[in-house]
Order: sequence, then C-alpha cells, then structure tokens
Amino acid sequence: MLKLSGLTHVYANGTRALDNASLDIPKGMFGLLGPNGAGKSTLMRCIATLQTPSAGSIQFGDIDVIKQPERLRATLGYLPQDFGVYPRVSAYDLLDHLAVLKGIAQRGERKDTVETLLTQVNLWDVRKKAVAGFSGGMRQRFGVAQALIGKPQLIIVDEPTAGLDPEERNRFNNLLAEIGEQVVVILSTHIVEDVADLCPRMAVLAQGRIVQTGVPQELTRSLQGRVWRRSIAAAELSRYQAEMTVIANRLRGGQTVIHVLADACPEAGFEPIEGSLEDLYFATLAQSRRSAQASAAAAA
Repeated sequence: MLKLSGLTHVYANGTRALDNASLDIPKGMFGLLGPNGAGKSTLMRCIATLQTPSAGSIQFGDIDVIKQPERLRATLGYLPQDFGVYPRVSAYDLLDHLAVLKGIAQRGERKDTVETLLTQVNLWDVRKKAVAGFSGGMRQRFGVAQALIGKPQLIIVDEPTAGLDPEERNRFNNLLAEIGEQVVVILSTHIVEDVADLCPRMAVLAQGRIVQTGVPQELTRSLQGRVWRRSIAAAELSRYQAEMTVIANRLRGGQTVIHVLADACPEAGFEPIEGSLEDLYFATLAQSRRSAQASAAAAA
C-alpha cells in the first residue's frame, strides 16, 4: 500500500500546490481526478521522487519514499504527461537503452525484456520505427512499455489518454486494466470516464487538497434524488447559476442543458436524473470553490 500523510508543497513563488494531502492507495487501479492546476502533477512528482515536498510523508510498504528515494525508484514505473524521445532511435533500441539505465545489464535478459514488453503493448511490428514518428497512441503505449521495465510494483501514469482518439484510448485503457491487476497503478487524469471505467477506488483533488475519496459507485449514491436536469435558453444560464447550484452545463442538440444539485425540484420544468460520476466530480469541485471563497471572505 502507498500511504501519503499530510503532504504539502509550496513553490518558491509562494504557490501552495499541495495542502495537507493524506491518502491510502491499495493494490490495483486508483483514479486521481482533478482539474488543471489542482496539484495532480505535483503530487505525482513527489511520489515519483522527482521533487521533495515541503512537509509530510510518503510510505510505500516498508520504504520511506522521502528518506529512501533510491529504493522507491528501483520498484517504480512512471509515465509522465510529456516524455521526450531521441528523434532517430527505433522503439527497440530506445527501450533497450532504457533497460540498461534501469539496471538490466545482461544482454540476454535485456533482449527478453524488450521483446516481451513490445509484444505486450502491441508495438512489435513497428519495433524498428523511430518513436518520434509514432502516433500519439503508439507513443503512449511505448511510454507504458518503458514504465514496465524491471517489473515495478508502483506505476504512475499522468494524464495518459489526453489527445488520443477513441480507438487508441480504449486500447490504452485495456492495457492499463491488465497491468493494474497485479500492482499499484495511479491514474492521474481530468477525464472522468477513464476513472469510471477503470478504477475501483478514487480520490478528487482540488486546490491542492483531497476533497473526496472512496469507491466510485458508492460515492455517486450520495447524489440519489439530488440531481435535476433542464434545457434552457443560453441567455438564462447566468440567472440559474446565480440562483441555484449548477454543477454542469453543456450544449446538446443546439440547446443548453444544465444539471442542478438540489434536495427537491428547484422549479417547474426540471426532471430528476440518476447522478453520474461526472456529476459527483463537478459537485465536489463546486463545493470546494464555495468553501475556498468563504474562507477567503472570512480572512478578509
């Protein structure tokens, strides 16, 4: 199990990216949801020993991650949001080079590792092609392959499906699900559907704080009977936002459709709907913003 306790990180410019974040992450797929700027990448980088938090602790099994970063790196696989590649190096040669850096010195063992991984991520047929020429989905699958070198017990993937087409996204998610059966896999994303599809447990990060955690299906039950939907004219949106807790609005068939959180029907014309994980996510973010605004007003 990975255990985060009181994790805080303040950058030199005063930005508080993490604020007393505590979380227990068991074996399997774990989804970390949050909007851009919520602190997800900072949290992932702290876990991956790429930066040291200002305060708090990180424990993975018997490893004190902050005091023993080299022990964690020996059992870590990391796919960052962006990773660079050499422009003219083939997938096979680059993976072989990364295996050397990971400590697999024997040529025979390295050959078995590289061939197994390229087959697992369905890149064997393009192993001689330069990774720089891969499509976005192929690059992400190569990223998974390099993250799996050395049979890690903790794998971190940061925004892995952003920019992928639906077919590549499904292929990538199926690969992650297969990997997540054996080890701890943290999926950091802002795509709610990926978490709903893949993760038996999840947390929501907002403004550097863990504001929700649990089993997705159980969390959405808290919305039962509290989510209402209505189509409105676009010009009416500001009124509804001022008078009600609008948790989502989107265009559908040329009309603006809003989802409102309320214990009873807000007004005539609304219909009750079953709350989704996306509704829970937006409702959690809305509550977090209101709490932050109230705290700021009280401090002022």
